[in-house]
Amino acid sequence: MAQALLKVTAINNARLKDGEKPYKLNDGDGLFLFVQRRAKTWLFQYRVGGKRGEVTIGRFPEISLAEAREQAQRFRTMVAHGENPAATKREAKRAALVTQQPETFKAFSLAWLDEKMTTKSETYRNQLRSFLKRFVWDVIGAMPLPDVKSLHVRDLLEKLRDIPVTGEKVRLMLQQIFQYANVKLLTETNPAASMRGLFELPRTEHHRHLSEKELGAFWRALARQHNAHPTTIAAARFLVLTMSRKNEVLRAKWPEIDFEEKCWTIPAERMKMRRGHVVYLSTQAVELLLEQHALTGRYEYIFPSAFSPRAPLAEATLNHLFKRLDFGVPEFAPHGTRGTAATLLGEHGHDEKVIDLLLAHKEVNKSKGSYQHQEHALKRREALQFLADTVDRLAASNVAELVTTAA
Repeated sequence: MAQALLKVTAINNARLKDGEKPYKLNDGDGLFLFVQRRAKTWLFQYRVGGKRGEVTIGRFPEISLAEAREQAQRFRTMVAHGENPAATKREAKRAALVTQQPETFKAFSLAWLDEKMTTKSETYRNQLRSFLKRFVWDVIGAMPLPDVKSLHVRDLLEKLRDIPVTGEKVRLMLQQIFQYANVKLLTETNPAASMRGLFELPRTEHHRHLSEKELGAFWRALARQHNAHPTTIAAARFLVLTMSRKNEVLRAKWPEIDFEEKCWTIPAERMKMRRGHVVYLSTQAVELLLEQHALTGRYEYIFPSAFSPRAPLAEATLNHLFKRLDFGVPEFAPHGTRGTAATLLGEHGHDEKVIDLLLAHKEVNKSKGSYQHQEHALKRREALQFLADTVDRLAASNVAELVTTAA
């Protein structure tokens, strides 16, 4: 077997750019990863009896690189014995239909991931697969799907009582899987739905937002973080100035920035609501990006990792920065910046609809004409410029207070 070519990092980072056609990544000896807009699929290509053939192994990340290589090796062995992998796979499917053996829970849960979760982010799908692997498959994975009852689900979930938040996430995932099985007429009940209320969940704590005085202190605290990497500091400031979500900022790419129009266009696949979103950049945000471009302009990501510049800055890195900040508000989290900015704008009379648009909660009704679109764009730009100017003023007033106190 030839030396393997692919690395997990390259697979995770493989994505189609705007206008780019689907392409294949070669792992050697017939194994390829076919990269499409919404899916990455493992394929095995071979030649039997002078004829070329191709067989699908499955989608990444549901099928890992190691698992794909194992399956590819099995196909190579078949080819060496003169067998056609694609024909053998089709025959196996026909045989399964003839015997009508009930599908196992594990097999169906993988099908559910493949068929129902394709529009979700890779991070979310990886989390679901991790839940199945860690908490579910060892218990009910080998059971025929119709044989899984409420008793089995209850026993499985009881083991998660010490981690109730995770336990409830697992229960909800199982409920969705069985709901899909009901729709496909493979089961008649939903054993996970009857377990609703099993976990006593801790009271939800909303992300605390900062007062204006605290926001000024926060901005000054960022400037004092001399041991933090400049890119990490820049990402934290950009988070505030754009009112964007953490993952949107950390995965921002230079081609998304239009310096002439002073805007940042976030593609739909990175937005929570799966709609493209335009952020109108304040003067301060543009200046920040120009400074950052001198550091990272040769890379794809605006805020790359210091250890692997072709990858985005890790969420944990930004989280740790916020935890280290000493400005009088313990446990302030990155997500709290959105609420802070929204509250500040609301208290200063900015339109609630405009604030919702800045937070990407709402979409301008496309039937209301270009004038209203332009009006909303202008108001959004004005609001973000007001936010940036206010942050500067609050940070400066904080310094003035310190100087007055010292005098």
